[in-house]
Order: sequence, then structure tokens, then C-alpha cells
Amino acid sequence: MPAMMSFSSLGLYVHIPWCIQKCPYCDFNSHALKGVLPEAGYVETLLYDLAQDVPLLNGSRTISSIFIGGGTPSLFSPEALADLLAGVRAQIPFTDDVEITLEANPGTFESAKFAEFRALGINRLSIGIQSFQDRQLKHLGRVHNGHEARAAIDMAQHAGFENINLDLMFGLPEQTEDEAVADVQTALAFSPSHLSFYQLTLEPNTLFHRYPPALPDDDSIYSLQKQCQQQLAAAGFQQYEISAYSQPGKACRHNLNYWQFGDYLGIGAGAHGKITQALPDKIMRTQKLKNPRQYQPGAEIRHMQTIEKDALALEFMMNQLRLKQGFQWAAFSARTGLSPQLLEPELSSCIGEGLLTMTDERVFCTEKGWDFLDAILERFV
Repeated sequence: MPAMMSFSSLGLYVHIPWCIQKCPYCDFNSHALKGVLPEAGYVETLLYDLAQDVPLLNGSRTISSIFIGGGTPSLFSPEALADLLAGVRAQIPFTDDVEITLEANPGTFESAKFAEFRALGINRLSIGIQSFQDRQLKHLGRVHNGHEARAAIDMAQHAGFENINLDLMFGLPEQTEDEAVADVQTALAFSPSHLSFYQLTLEPNTLFHRYPPALPDDDSIYSLQKQCQQQLAAAGFQQYEISAYSQPGKACRHNLNYWQFGDYLGIGAGAHGKITQALPDKIMRTQKLKNPRQYQPGAEIRHMQTIEKDALALEFMMNQLRLKQGFQWAAFSARTGLSPQLLEPELSSCIGEGLLTMTDERVFCTEKGWDFLDAILERFV
């Protein structure tokens, strides 16, 4: 099981919103690249953004994880990312073992470029494979093919990356169980440290939502998911979150901090953050201006909102129950400033119905509860 993150852990999420083209299933704040990447100007705004957030921190904090996501952040040059990381470090120190993740897509790989990324101290790579099958990649609007997906992983490993996550999707248009299993087996052949294995969903404001593709039925999706999970378990991968599987000790520390209701800064167009200033009355959510053209130094780029005290139980449970290990009883008070008794009587009701269990001061979903997580969370609204 992944370790509990320190309550003093601070993450930093950096959003780079450009990609080669917009995928039809994507509801992230991403924009197809038109013209030259505005690297220098955007890095300048990111560091301005961070400078506005630093005063929100109470006392001295150190960054234990950085996640550079998008979009496709690997479109940026090593020089631009070097300026970014140096500028961040100048404002907030890093822990000695800081985890720095960069998202990348196979269509952006160049061997020399990725070796330079590794030399910058970026020590974790998350590659958006989605599938190794050409027909599925075409359905998903991806710019790479199966050969390029395999070549990208090879290049990443030769560039010196040992901590690699591969994104895979299931429940794809007309996907069979054999195809889903083949994707997982192909991924496992590269011995990655982590897999994100998640179901395709038709999100609002996407092309797929407006023009839905023909997806497998629910029973077929459930069956292929279970078959793939058996393959992952047999290969030594532990499922520690709804869609996250890792080799022992290789859970994504940055995402664990999210799910354990930790603090993180979010910089970049559309980025979100959460900072605890005082418990329980001043836990702040931040959101940055979404439009990259309006996201500029000197502009009002940040919106802040205090999480209402009566929403804290739901916010905490919504994150923590995503984890297979659930949460420690004492963590509720430590992260919210509230008494765990506020979780009653709903907690006892869920335990009585076999949806949750409690052992050694830890609360987590049963196998039955794992399949009905949304129904559990509704109890705490």
C-alpha cells in the first residue's frame, strides 16, 4: 500500500494547455496549437502566477511533488522547462527527493529532447498511450499510431527514465475483451512502474458527447475491466486508487497528495489549487483564468473560494475513498479540523450495509462498496 503523505506535503500542479490537436473525448482545458508556442511569455506568466499564490502559504513550506500536465507539456523545449523549474525553486524550496512528473504524448518524442528533460531533474514521465491498436487510436483522434506508442516508451527508457506511467483506456468504441487484454499485455511487456487504466467516458462539451460513438455495453465493459485487472495483479501491480495501479513503492506521490486531501498550488491557465490556512474555517480553493490569451501578468487571473465547513466531510470522503486503503480515522480531524463524529450516522449505516469497513482505525470500501462509491458519497452530501 502507498504511504500516507505528510500533512506538511505541498504539491505544485503546472498546466500547459497546448496540444497538437484536440481529442474528441477530452474535456480538459486544452487548445490545438496554432502557430509558434509562446514558451517564454507563458513561463513568465506561470512564475507571476506562483508569486501571487506564495503569500497564501502559512509559514515555510517545501514542494514535495510537481506535476506538469496539459495539454501536451512535452511540446515545450528543455530550455523553457529549465527556466520554469529554476523560477519555481527560487520562490519555494524543493524537498531533496521531490517527484517531478511530465506528461508526454508519443507524437512529441525526440530522443535528445527527452534526455535533456531527464537531466533537468524531471524524474517521472506519464505517457498518453491510450491504446496500442491503430484502429482504436484512430477512433480516439490520437496523432500517433501503435508503432509510435511503442517507440516512445523505448525512447523514454533509453533517455534514463525509470519511473514511467502509461495511460491506457478501456471501454473504447467497439472494443472487445481480447483487444483490451492485448493492450494491457503490451504495456506490461515494457515493465512500467505505473499504469493509469481508466474507462472512456463521454464528458459534456466534447465531440464524443455531441456525436456518441458505439461503445460496448455495461456488462462487456465490466467483464473486460475485471479480466485486465487480473492481468495487472498477476504482474505484481497493486490497485491503490480507482484507476491507478503501481509496482510496490511506485504510487504517484503527487496524486496521492490530492486524494489524501493535501495542499497543492495550481498555476497555469485553468489550474486548480487547495491551500489550508486555518482549520476548519479557512481551507481555500483557487482557480486560474482558463483562456490562455487572457492569462497574462498583471491580469486578474485567480479566483478564490473558501470551502464551506458543512461541505468538508463530503470533500474529504470524495478524495480519500478513491483510495483502496481509505483513510486513517485521525486523518479526518488533521485535514479538516472537524470531529470524526460528524461522519455519523452515515458511516455506521454504510458499515452495516457492507459498503464500508473499519479496522485498526482505518475506514475503506469493501469490494461491494468499491462498485457503489457514488452511492456512498451521496450519504455525506
